Amino acid sequence: MDKKIANLYDAGNVDKAIHLLIEKINKHPQDIENYLQLSTYLIEQNAADQALELLEKARGLVKHPEDLTYNIAVCYYMQGDFAKSLTLLSSIADDEETMYQKALIFMKLGQYQKALAYALTLKNQDERTLELIGDIWLSLGDLKSANQTYKKVSEDQRNAKVNFLLGLTLFDTDPDEAEKYFKLSKNQDPKYFAQAQKQYNAVAKLIRGKNGRN
Repeated sequence: MDKKIANLYDAGNVDKAIHLLIEKINKHPQDIENYLQLSTYLIEQNAADQALELLEKARGLVKHPEDLTYNIAVCYYMQGDFAKSLTLLSSIADDEETMYQKALIFMKLGQYQKALAYALTLKNQDERTLELIGDIWLSLGDLKSANQTYKKVSEDQRNAKVNFLLGLTLFDTDPDEAEKYFKLSKNQDPKYFAQAQKQYNAVAKLIRGKNGRN
């Protein structure tokens, strides 16, 4: 990975970082690292179609095209082709990233027990993994385990979604505590909070009723 370009990207100079990587690819079309770095950035920018096109082109140019498989699988996942993504992931060795991605896919496919098995196997229980495990517990209807998992996410790392779902897990047992999390979520991201209210219709009606709103 080109650290100077990575620093540019991390500083918010996305277009410049992408442009520099394209230049490097044009000069060194067989260097796989440039393709991996650029496709990762495109994926993060929700440009999965462009990333996939780039990676498919790279497969015919680099010495070890199998090293592109993970990024290609992520592209298919983002495009909603979970079966194709899972097939590709199953063709490479399991590591932390691969298992995390498999957990995401099984979650999307509604195979929550499989998703949980992969997610709990991950050694690096960071914020994104804890959020995923919480989501899986919630999908399984285990509100207590979901709550315990979301609470493991450090408070300064909890996004609007995590705070909303924390509130959701407490709504039946401790509505006052739940309300605190709902307010945090709304303050963080009013747009997400409004969408979440619509998604969880019954909860939204109760929240509105409690706050005296129509």
